[in-house]
Amino acid sequence: MGFKSKHKYLTFSDLEKVSRDQKNKSLETLMNLENTIAWEKIEAILMRDYPVGNKKEGNKAYPPLFLFKCLLIQKWFRIKSDPELENLINDRRSFRKFLGLSEVDASPDHSTFSKFRKRLTIVDPKNETVC
Repeated sequence: MGFKSKHKYLTFSDLEKVSRDQKNKSLETLMNLENTIAWEKIEAILMRDYPVGNKKEGNKAYPPLFLFKCLLIQKWFRIKSDPELENLINDRRSFRKFLGLSEVDASPDHSTFSKFRKRLTIVDPKNETVC
């Protein structure tokens, strides 16, 4: 007994996307970064110090590595505000692919970025910023 094989046929729009992706320098740069950076090490640090998403009740939280990548995009592409970051993630295919978002997934709300940024800042008892 075997499994049915799935045949994936490219549509004209799929061929157009492939053609555009080959000329997309932002996508090429982001995919090179995706393959070069040791994300698992960064994720381990974020998971160790990031308390959000550990509870079973309530809405699901975004993974901290995903939000960290969003903030990196904001810095790398000189995006001035969180609302603009939200809009550009929803608009740009290269950003969505780097972040692992499907065509139907929406960007996090702009307030999610600012909350995450604040949580990344750790303050010691002497009110000195540690990171």
